[in-house]
Amino acid sequence: MSKPPEFRDYASPACFLHEVDPDYLGHAPEPDAEQRRDVARWRKAERERLIALRLAVDPETRRQETERIAARLDAAIGEVAGRIVSAYWPFRGEPDLRAWLERVHARGGRCALPVVVEKARPLVFREWRPGAPLAQGVWNIPIPAEGAEVVPDIVIAPVVGFDPGAYRLGYGGGFFDRTLAAMPVKPLVLGVGTSRAAIPTIFPQPHDIPMDMIITEGRSFGRPCLPSR
Repeated sequence: MSKPPEFRDYASPACFLHEVDPDYLGHAPEPDAEQRRDVARWRKAERERLIALRLAVDPETRRQETERIAARLDAAIGEVAGRIVSAYWPFRGEPDLRAWLERVHARGGRCALPVVVEKARPLVFREWRPGAPLAQGVWNIPIPAEGAEVVPDIVIAPVVGFDPGAYRLGYGGGFFDRTLAAMPVKPLVLGVGTSRAAIPTIFPQPHDIPMDMIITEGRSFGRPCLPSR
């Protein structure tokens, strides 16, 4: 596998990806088994490096960065009244958006959290309200104990890493990609993390689904052309 290209602050990738040399994006259209293994090994090592970097940040810096991310989320989403917004319960140094979700609820939005129901299956989204009872989910991450299953209008996914094409490096379970591919109506998908999570490429594979936008404490950027509806 070739080394990652030098990181550049691209405004966005090209719209007609089928017309672009695959090396531009750092992956082949149909990777063979050996390349998939190489990518998997590289992602595992990169994932561990980025999580360690994230956990080393002091709590006050993390809090300030989360406030800036929350402000950028407000700008990206706009009015939330009547819309279902799914976020996440913070895990291993992720930006803690729980206070922001409470504000979404106070402004008339409906909130949801993702729930792992089975390995290698899509997530479900369960409605959550501030103060609602919680249960322990996979990896002991709290999930709504009683909320109804909902289909969110907006899905906010934490990133371990991200690249200029708005591709997300997650924890390796494939839950978000599998979930987005199975949803009957595509939501607005926002990846959130800090600028420390920026990498030149995640070496996207055919199953990887890019975010509509990546939002950090320092900037927001998205893909140049979204699917027509």
